[in-house]
Amino acid sequence: MLESKEMQILQYLTKNPYASQLEIANSLSMSRPAIANIISQLIKNGKITGRAYILPESKEVICIGGANVDRKFSVKNKVQMGTSNPATSVQSVGGVARNIGENLGRLGHDVRLLTVVGNDIEYQIIEGASSPWMNLFSVEKLSNFETGTYSAILDTNGEMILALANMEIYEQLSVEYMKKQETHLANAQLLVADMNCPNDVLEYLKALAIAKEIPFVIVPVSSPKMERMPEDLKGIELLILNKDEAETYLQLQIEDEDSWGSAASIFVQKGVKHVVITNGSKGIMYASETNNSLFIPAIHVDHIVDVTGAGDAFVSGTIHAWLEGVQMKEALFAGVINASKTLQATETVRTTLSKVTLNNELEEYLS
Repeated sequence: MLESKEMQILQYLTKNPYASQLEIANSLSMSRPAIANIISQLIKNGKITGRAYILPESKEVICIGGANVDRKFSVKNKVQMGTSNPATSVQSVGGVARNIGENLGRLGHDVRLLTVVGNDIEYQIIEGASSPWMNLFSVEKLSNFETGTYSAILDTNGEMILALANMEIYEQLSVEYMKKQETHLANAQLLVADMNCPNDVLEYLKALAIAKEIPFVIVPVSSPKMERMPEDLKGIELLILNKDEAETYLQLQIEDEDSWGSAASIFVQKGVKHVVITNGSKGIMYASETNNSLFIPAIHVDHIVDVTGAGDAFVSGTIHAWLEGVQMKEALFAGVINASKTLQATETVRTTLSKVTLNNELEEYLS
């Protein structure tokens, strides 16, 4: 039977297999020589095998970016500006990177989240909801900042009227923080960054992804943050953005299917391998190095409960199918399915989601 200190070290290394002996010693309040002796004994007994001390069962998908507390207010009647409106409210966890991480975790992938949070009750809420689906070991807590919050006001049809984002903390997502996580990043299966990340972080991640031959996915979060895009788009495996974000970046208007397809093709010409421009209920436009633009209609949903999280569900469904070996243009259908089901759910990430569920939904849709 293992001693308690041995168990502590094993549990620590399971979450952080690339930790140095000094890091382990500091975290567990033990001396470095004591750590070295215990690790030596664990290796001798076959419990761990060299550096990295415990290899992950499979490579991780690392999601980098936002993790928020979402508050949604649904008005009961037509909105009247300048006065109080009767409404109901619900609180949940969100953030584009975190939402994608939970979706992928529910779909069976090993996920690690890199983000910055406050040392507050909001992060405790995020931690409780997220820890079953992703590794939070690398999340950095900043005592002088508040965890990000996102508040949305929805009309009687579930469409967004206004959203307020308290995201100042994400300016602390730094290259220095990324370098601390470089061993994890360099051994990832896939890197997914939302554009809460500053430009220098996106540039750093892209360079690392190119050097280590790791696919790199970028997911914008709003039109104003499109200025954070890397200067050179070569090295981006997949870019998924909406119509407004594409128009802002390209400085053009998407007015019909032709201009929509042309916009997607421009991103490919700039170096992106696969690009998807979404346009709500009108569907998506896809283009790649080997495919001309391809239009895929959205699935009609009779009753939309809430649009929040649908875009992240689309990204996640697409990534999941692609990682499973499906060609990208076919993988998009898994994204469309996951988005349509999320539109009908009260949760930002639907709790019914699993690999089996999505496969069954996809088979039914394609039959």
